[in-house]
Amino acid sequence: MNSIKIGTLVGGNNAAKIIPQLIPHGFESFSLTFWQSTGTTPLQELAKQVREHTDKHGIPISTLGIFGNPLTGKGDSADTLASWERLIDAAEAFGCDTVAGFTGRVPGSIDESMTRFGEVFGELAKRAESRGIRLAFENCDMGGTWKEGDWNIAHNPTAWEMMFNAVPSDNIGLQWEPCHQMVSLIDPIPQLRKWVGKIFNVHGKDATIAWDIVKEYGIHGPCEFVWHRTPGFGDSNWTDIISILRQAGYSGSIDIEGWHDPVYKGELEMTGQVHGLNYLKRCRGGDFVPNPVE
Repeated sequence: MNSIKIGTLVGGNNAAKIIPQLIPHGFESFSLTFWQSTGTTPLQELAKQVREHTDKHGIPISTLGIFGNPLTGKGDSADTLASWERLIDAAEAFGCDTVAGFTGRVPGSIDESMTRFGEVFGELAKRAESRGIRLAFENCDMGGTWKEGDWNIAHNPTAWEMMFNAVPSDNIGLQWEPCHQMVSLIDPIPQLRKWVGKIFNVHGKDATIAWDIVKEYGIHGPCEFVWHRTPGFGDSNWTDIISILRQAGYSGSIDIEGWHDPVYKGELEMTGQVHGLNYLKRCRGGDFVPNPVE
């Protein structure tokens, strides 16, 4: 029953300290993330420290993530592109084959970002391919639209088609979650069926849509109409999501992206995450039961 592992995200710089505290709860994978830069983090040493805890439990590092803007390289994102390169080079030390993050974005519409996207990720895809590494783009809009935004172009399926045409490499794909599509009122289930072959990692994050508010006030009114949720508290049918992934032969992980739920937050953060962990395990089918021997 562990062909799809259920894990969680952990800040890269604190991973060696946090992971030993999380393992007893039953998490089966860990996704290490960095915000805008890996900085001076000694990645090879971090890999050794992390694997001292994970290897003895057979727990993989599912992805290494860097979330900034590698297309402009301005301001706090000045080191983001170099950080992609560092993580690609260090992934093997973590026993990891996937580096993930935002695509980045140049000022203007998504169309105007494509040339730069092709230049940057064409080279990164080659670097990754030579090391047996895949690149996955998270589908968060970060407040952007088709016409404008500062962080990420990989939040709409039309953009995905353009991206994969610009860099037609088998080792680039998506770090997908239903939440970010639901925020845009996109039904994630048919999208998953269509794009499952390009999904390299799944973020375990859901959403709750208040359709009564949408119908009364619309999406541009004063009332909030959608909330990010920990799995088990949102609207998605994760049994269907896991079934679609399995039917397509997906054998990666679903890593819970916490710290967003409006209810299970603060002192209830890990209460919510562990509930989400156990909920997703039940959606996966529960504990393995062997068949009778004839």
